[in-house]
Amino acid sequence: MNQSAMNQDILDSLKPHFERLQNVHMKDLFAKDKARAKTYTRKACGFTLDFSKNNIDESAFNALLELANDSGLAEKTKSMFTGGIINTTEQRAVLHTALRQPKHKSVLVDGVNVVDEVHETLFKIKSFVDEVHSGQRKGYTGKVFTDVVAIGIGGSFLGPKIITEALKPYKVSSLNVHFVANVDAHHITDVLKKLNAETTLVVMSSKSFTTQETLKNTETARDWLLAQGAEFSDISKHFMCVSSNISKATEFGIDPDNIFPMWDWVGGRYSLWSAIGLPIALALGYDNFAEILAGGHEMDVHFQTAPLQDNLPVIMGVLGVWYRNMFGSQAHVLLPYSHYLRGFPAYVQQLDMESNGKSTDMDNNPIDYATGPIIWGGEGTNGQHAFHQLMHQGNTVIPADFIMPIVPNHSEVEHHQMLAANCFAQTQALMQGETINEVNQKLIAKGFSVEEAATLAVHKRMPGNRPSNTLLMESLTPKQIGALVALYEHKVFVQGVIWNVNSFDQWGVELGKVLGDTVLSAIKGETVDSLDSSTQQLVDLFKSHVN
Repeated sequence: MNQSAMNQDILDSLKPHFERLQNVHMKDLFAKDKARAKTYTRKACGFTLDFSKNNIDESAFNALLELANDSGLAEKTKSMFTGGIINTTEQRAVLHTALRQPKHKSVLVDGVNVVDEVHETLFKIKSFVDEVHSGQRKGYTGKVFTDVVAIGIGGSFLGPKIITEALKPYKVSSLNVHFVANVDAHHITDVLKKLNAETTLVVMSSKSFTTQETLKNTETARDWLLAQGAEFSDISKHFMCVSSNISKATEFGIDPDNIFPMWDWVGGRYSLWSAIGLPIALALGYDNFAEILAGGHEMDVHFQTAPLQDNLPVIMGVLGVWYRNMFGSQAHVLLPYSHYLRGFPAYVQQLDMESNGKSTDMDNNPIDYATGPIIWGGEGTNGQHAFHQLMHQGNTVIPADFIMPIVPNHSEVEHHQMLAANCFAQTQALMQGETINEVNQKLIAKGFSVEEAATLAVHKRMPGNRPSNTLLMESLTPKQIGALVALYEHKVFVQGVIWNVNSFDQWGVELGKVLGDTVLSAIKGETVDSLDSSTQQLVDLFKSHVN
């Protein structure tokens, strides 16, 4: 029996529980068990996770935990943390967790303790950040830096940008950090036209130093600097990069001392903990960056040591499998009730969909069961006046994570009370719903006739029984955001283990990159014979207007 078939058998073990519960309403589960909320609440790493509003009972929950155990989670977790080659298609270890290990720890890759290399890089980051913040490091005219342009794409851009936005109250007041990813020139030109070249530092992040979008944006920034009066030799004062291609970077004009390393055992979507996080340290200060690392490490320890029934990433991971594979839920929504966390759904979208959007298993077999869901979301309370309609009354069940800091970074108490009330009420409404009879009674009480009420009630009823997790944190601090990101990293890993997929490659993004180079050649006038008729037509239309 191949591994895919085995995993299908494991998933099939959930079917009796699904068949027992699929027509049971959660409000009846709450009515039968007055302690349900307490039974299905866990606390760890500054979080309180209430998962009582899920379509589970004790037997189903235990079966989900057995599913994780039977999938070899413990062994695979140990392999990840100790440098095992778990990214099998690229023959690489997966050691983003080593990036947040304390200095005295040891993780060996090919006999080398990579934690030592990590802390050498962290020291270099700290020294560089301190020089910029103190004014010791200056631009080509001797002026201190006031702005940083951080150029990257994918994980090299999204993680640092969203973390920096989430921790806005911690930003260093003397330095503004601007993030650029899109190759659409509107982005880079809009940023640069507001800045002074003499006081602008550019941080470019590309492992290969050949990433098309990142390299083009960096070239544009270099041309802008030179157009403002700088010489080629001045580039070394204004451009830093995170890359493993030192020769390309130095050829570009970057001083070798200004190149920060990357490692093959860190994937882009897991890289904010590395030197890719340099813009975070510049924006927030090195000490706050170190706190982010500490929060991630605290979650690592919890994930490795907590029993499955108390393990936050495991609980959230198996619940996701429950809905994806038993209820057929194609999507999962993240709803941060925090303005500063508004970008977090996009971060998890890349993390989750790039990791587990797979249809081939670890043993090279096609998979005949569902894997990664569509991840999306938006900030509360805005979504309540938009897409929550689909969540409440649509025919599709969409599991939700409600995320909120208990203590805000402001002093407007009533604002925060209203925010919390909306967050908690939405979880109640999704779970509880409202029957036609309940709607009828309310309408008649408002003066509607029996006929009018009956007509309107069918449109106003809400089925309820829609699942959600509520994840509360004490406050949104650097350490807490680090723990939050690590929590979702490990949740995705748990699901990848159960689905028996490689969560650490991303071949699905490669073909578009390769074909993009070919299409660009055609747009520039080179003869290309490999385009289909539709793509060729689009190229011809574009060239007729632009070239």
